[in-house]
This record gives sequence, C-alpha cells and structure tokens, in this order.
Amino acid sequence: MKIDRRELLALGASSLAAALPMGGAWAQNEGLRERMGRVGSFEALQALAQEVAKTPFEAPARVPERFNQLNHDAYMSIRLAEGAKLWAETDLPFRTAPFHTGWLFPHPIALYRIGPDGTSPVPFDASRFAYPPEIPAPDAGESERLGYAGFRLFDRFDFERDIAAFLGASYFRAVGKEMQYGLSARGLALNTASFGEEEFPIFRAFWFERPAPESNAITVLALLDSASTAGAYRFVIESGRSTVMDVTASIFPRTELDGIGLAPITSMYLHGENDYRKRDDFRPEVHDSDGLVMRTGAGEWIWRPLRNPSEPRISTFTDTAPRGFGLQQRDRSFAHYLDDGVYYDRRPNLWIEPNGDWGKGRVELVELPANDETVDNMVVYWRPEATPQPDQPLTVGYRMYWGTEMPDRLPAPGRVMATWTGIGGIPGEERDPKVRKFVVDFTGGDLARLREGDEVEAVVSSSGGSVRRVACRPIEELGGWRMNFDLDPEGTESVDMRAFLRFRGGALTETWIYTWNPKDD
Repeated sequence: MKIDRRELLALGASSLAAALPMGGAWAQNEGLRERMGRVGSFEALQALAQEVAKTPFEAPARVPERFNQLNHDAYMSIRLAEGAKLWAETDLPFRTAPFHTGWLFPHPIALYRIGPDGTSPVPFDASRFAYPPEIPAPDAGESERLGYAGFRLFDRFDFERDIAAFLGASYFRAVGKEMQYGLSARGLALNTASFGEEEFPIFRAFWFERPAPESNAITVLALLDSASTAGAYRFVIESGRSTVMDVTASIFPRTELDGIGLAPITSMYLHGENDYRKRDDFRPEVHDSDGLVMRTGAGEWIWRPLRNPSEPRISTFTDTAPRGFGLQQRDRSFAHYLDDGVYYDRRPNLWIEPNGDWGKGRVELVELPANDETVDNMVVYWRPEATPQPDQPLTVGYRMYWGTEMPDRLPAPGRVMATWTGIGGIPGEERDPKVRKFVVDFTGGDLARLREGDEVEAVVSSSGGSVRRVACRPIEELGGWRMNFDLDPEGTESVDMRAFLRFRGGALTETWIYTWNPKDD
C-alpha cells in the first residue's frame, strides 16, 4: 500500500523533530554490530538493550547528503524492485520490504533475519530498488553508508498492499480490513507535555523471526535507543479484519524518566463538527481521529471529543489499572468529509489494551494547535505514577487493535456519535453570545429499546458556570438519542463538563467529557 504524501510528511516532521545531531558512529560500532548479529530471541535482545543503556548515547550516522536533499517526489520515485521483498521466493505467509533512506529519513537502521540457521543481517542492497535516471544508483562507497529507513509488512492475502509500516524515529502504523492508513503509534514518548523539550527515541534495529508456513502471525523484535533510555521491544503481529499487535516493551533508563509515556498514539485533528473556528476549507471535517475513548479500571467508558486548540493544551485522566484507551474515528460518513483523495472516513482506530495491572497513573492527552493536515497534533499515552529509574528496568505488555472494529468481547454501551456546539439560548429571543449550546448524539447499546416518554434522564455536571435547559429525546433519523444543554460560563476561564444518559438509576451510555475554553471558540 502506498503511504500518501500527508502521512509521509507527518512521519518525517516527527523524525526531524528528534533533532539528532549529525555524526556519531553508533551504526559503525563493530562490537555492537557483532552483538546485534547474535540476537536470536527476545531475551537476548533484552540483555543487549540493558548493555546499551549502560553506555553513553551516540547519535546515528547519516546517509550521503545527496539522498537527504531529495524532495518528496524524488524520494517517492525510488521504487522497490521486482522480487525485492524479503521471503519473496518462498511460500511463507508474510513478506517485508525495506524503505530507502533519504529525504526526511536520513538515518539508516539495521535489519536482521532470525531463522533455523541462526541470525543473519539484511545488508543494504541497491538492487532492491529501481532508481530513476535523474537519481543515479549509489556506488560501492555510497552503499556502505546507505541503509534502510524502515520496512513495510505484507501478508498472504495481498502481497502488494502492506498491512503495517515502521518508519521514522520509533513510529509505526497499521491498517484494518479497509487497508487505509491513518493514525500512528510510537515505541515510547518522552517529555511530550514539556513543550520544546520532547525527546524522540529511535528504533536502531529490527529482527524478523521467520514465520511458520501456516502461521497467521509474525514476530518482530526492535532495539530502541535515545539519550535517556534504551529498550527491547517484541511485536507479535497478527493480520485479519483488524491488525492485532501484542507488544512487550522492556525499558532500561539511562536517566530518571519523569516524562515517560507508554503506548503512545499520534494522530491529526484539524477541524470537525464541534470545531469550526479555523475552518476555511470546502471539506466539512478534516481529521484522522475525532475522539479519545477510555475504559477505566472501575469499568466506566469515557469519550472525549478532540479539538484543534488555540494554544497547547494538556488533559489528564487519573486512573488505576486502566482497562484500555485509544483514539477513534467514529464518523464514517463520506459526506461529512468530502475528501476523495485520502478518504478520512476510512481511517483506522487504535485501541490499546494493557496486559496485567498497570497500577496507578493517568492517561494524558496533548492537543497542539495546527493549521495544516500534514501536522500530527494529537498525542495520547499512559503516564505511570511510579517514575522509571536507572537500574530499575520496566517491562510492560499491551495489545493493539488497528481497524474500524473494536474487540467483540468488549461490552458496548450507548456511544457518542457527534458533538455539536453553537450559541445558546432560544431562537427568536435575545441571546447572549457567551452562553454556549452543546448537542450530543448517542447511538447503540440499549438506546434503541427506549421510546419517547420513557424515564431517560440527561445527567450533566460542570466544574464552573451554570448548566441550563437540559433535555434529551429520541431522534428517529439518527437511530439514537440526542442530549442538549446550555452552558453559561459566568466569567469562568475554562469549564470541564461531564454528561451521560441514565435510565432508572443505571447508565445507558458512556460518559461524555469536554473542556470548554473561550479562546477555542
């Protein structure tokens, strides 16, 4: 599958944001290269990462400058050659294809294969690529300095369209049955909420374990490295209607990781139905995701619509032993986007499900202002209360679901499908522009079983101001229920709101939460 220009720009901008200095001979360290060549299991990789964490961080080498100076079109003109995929000559159920270095991806990484005969490197080979006439193929000297920037993964159902891609810093992404890329994940987030001080770890090397011919899953190992930490990662990737990744991450800090973010997700939100402040676009909505969904340790489902803020904003949701969180694209109507180029209505969701008890901490959502859809401006991750320290490695596991479908075993209360905002009050009467109206549409769960006149109650609370004109009713055209209310901030700078529908003492829906700020209207 082709990753489109917007997605490459977003990934590349994130990689450049790592601000890695030029030089450094880490990739040329023969002793370390030899040890990487002996990694044949996750346990061996954990031991290697622990060794790496005890040595000073060295910035990665850079490829020849003429490849770094390529623009988007020139970079994309370097094509994968016929038959260049790993395992192309076999009947194995998976194949991988490397990304060329250059343009926004100037740092080569190492690739290895693990098979019955041991571990072997996948050296850079210019014959894996077809170079256009205006970009001469690298000579022998350049080839020694070149390498691969990352890789794509294909499964047996379609060896031409990839189901996952690892490219840029520690970024990776996957698709569901729609075969459409969108949001991305990272190996680790560091200091994301400390604006201007964020650190971007990189995946230095990957190891592909040879899958069995009948297998529906492949195991990929990865070595993570940065100024503050090293890490060993294992991805067990299973293809299907949703791409499922079982991730085990062992983190070996070099320094105290006060700003660590586990299982980070990155996405883009430019404007939507609840955010028209900056809209000057023929497309009604432009976003990869429209909300953050969480299931707390207590079992409560929470939905938080995303916004493109006027200034950086951080929202935190304290929890113990969270059951899951993720970013979703719930609006699936093409008419709401009108984009026949990148099809935002087909973008995948990503749901993170912790393995075991993650203890106390918080889900942290960082929203950054953006003026263009090539900027990924939404980040969410789990921030543990206990700060990882040197000589105190942290190992966590989690499962990732990529696609438009949530896991079947999860209960499904009534869900928020849309959030609308506008001036409050009653049409025809004098209205105060400071009073805001909120309209929230719910569908699913048991809502279809209830009718007008049933004892359905809209429960709304706020941290400030006053809430007025609270009402709810079924909307036949929506196949669900609508809740609306007015908020008078009464001079409050920012107001946090919570709302849900209740029937005879029990919650019918997930909890809608929202932060109103006058600067964002």
